[in-house]
Amino acid sequence: MPPKKRARNPFRGVMDMMSEMNRISDTMSNLETGTATNRGFSDAWSPTTDIFARGTDLVFRSELPGVAPENVEVTFSHGYLTISGERRKEDEGVIYYAEERFRGAFRRDITLPEGVDESDIEAKFDDGLLEITVKDGADAEGPARIDVQSKKRRS
Repeated sequence: MPPKKRARNPFRGVMDMMSEMNRISDTMSNLETGTATNRGFSDAWSPTTDIFARGTDLVFRSELPGVAPENVEVTFSHGYLTISGERRKEDEGVIYYAEERFRGAFRRDITLPEGVDESDIEAKFDDGLLEITVKDGADAEGPARIDVQSKKRRS
């Protein structure tokens, strides 16, 4: 039996770098201070997200424990899938000795492959796990490579 052909990754080079940098920065900040802060969308924390193919579908699975379904929003605009919302404090009158979980606004922006339509996207949220499926998204072409030519002038 020949080895299974490895599926190409339609996200090679198109992951939203700002979301990744925000996630890393948030993680490092929390490790240094031991606290999470209330933040706005411009510097919101990014939920950990797995991206994988299930057959021909592209699947995003984000961990959002402690977030109520009504506090989660999934939008699609100009080729960007955005997962946003807020994890609120539920314990009034409690004194924390350690507070390591992120609180406040969160946001994750992911560039989807060319040709994805809103009708191809389905989102489900259960037990703190958000799963977004993009129908036939795993078969999408990756970014187009542009050949770079020398600009040397000839005399």
